Amino acid sequence: MDGPSVRSMTDAVVVEGLVKRFGENTALGGVDLTVSEGTVLGLLGPNGAGKTTVVRILSTLLQPDAGRAEVAGLDVLSQADQVRAMIGLTGQYAAVDEYLTGQENLEMVGRLYRLGKREARSRAGQLLERFDLSDAANRPAKTYSGGMRRRLDIAASLIARPRVLFLDEPTTGLDPRSRLGMWEFIADLVSDGTTILLTTQYLEEADRLADRMVVIDRGQVIARGTADELKAQVGGERLELTVGTVEQLAVVTDALRPLSHGELHADRQTRRLSVPVTGGTDTLAEALRRLSGTSAQVLDIGLRRPDLDDVFLTLTGRSAEDAEGAGPEAEPSSTVSAGAQS
Repeated sequence: MDGPSVRSMTDAVVVEGLVKRFGENTALGGVDLTVSEGTVLGLLGPNGAGKTTVVRILSTLLQPDAGRAEVAGLDVLSQADQVRAMIGLTGQYAAVDEYLTGQENLEMVGRLYRLGKREARSRAGQLLERFDLSDAANRPAKTYSGGMRRRLDIAASLIARPRVLFLDEPTTGLDPRSRLGMWEFIADLVSDGTTILLTTQYLEEADRLADRMVVIDRGQVIARGTADELKAQVGGERLELTVGTVEQLAVVTDALRPLSHGELHADRQTRRLSVPVTGGTDTLAEALRRLSGTSAQVLDIGLRRPDLDDVFLTLTGRSAEDAEGAGPEAEPSSTVSAGAQS
């Protein structure tokens, strides 16, 4: 694992030695991270790894037991009110007033941010249009679908144009089209100078949006770097094939073992063999030659380069969506926006 993050004068978010316990359970065991201004940091890890706990502390909704955290140069404990005025927050679950219309929900949040009535109305209209909710602007939120509520919730976090935005699994519940639209909007925000800390379990999402990533597991940082740097920890290409019967796995394993540059992995349930290799298509051609001399029925074969799913499996021993054995996490916030001033 790399060492702690190195603080820079251009860091919009700084976390040093963050510790949080819930009873006898340690949710965070000394987390260090930084987010440079105008960039996206992807905070990745399995369910229960501590991602939401980090977000809740940074957004002043939860106090740490040890360590320190700053947002836009402000201490999240001693300057909590000022921090809330600088940030936007979208939690894991949509939190909107279902009896208010979409327009009324956004105007209410704008007024909580102390925007003038006219400005709040104008900003609400802009966001409703941006999130494809204009046609439903005057309908009560209780008539919205789950995806529509999610988009409204995210729009609320942006009402006051926050300098720093915390997105805790923001595309949960969105259909593929809405998710792509959200990715485009996040990219636009960063282009305009917004700093974003993004937690996600969609590996494609992190790969596409994050400038750098921090991987945590059971409250500890276990890796950090760019997507390419993390993928490099997994290794090179893998030759993957599926055979007709479980018994044939042994046959193809013996045939391809001389080509392997590491441990072969056979999955009896899927009848799939994974072989770490080098040499690209030349190795694939040699594999096909060797397999042609066996009795195995090869249903599918191809070369595969590592992705972020492989990173999770390598670093944590389980996939990002596997909650089994997950550590404790703070309950998600039901607050529409952390930035509203009282």
